[in-house]
Amino acid sequence: MKRRTTLRAIFAAPAAICALSVVGLVSALTGDGLPDVIAWAMLAVPMLVVIWAMTTDRS
Repeated sequence: MKRRTTLRAIFAAPAAICALSVVGLVSALTGDGLPDVIAWAMLAVPMLVVIWAMTTDRS
C-alpha cells in the first residue's frame, strides 16, 4: 500500500526556494555591501538546486 503524500510535503521545498529567492531579491534592492553578498547567496540557491536535480540519479 502506498503512503499518501500531503500537500505540505509536496510543496515544502518549492516554498523554501521561493522564500530564499524573495529574501535575495529584497536584500539586493535594499543596500550595498553585505546585502549584496546575501542576495548573491540566496539567488544562487535555485541554480544549485537545479544543478543538483539534473545530476542526481533518483530512480
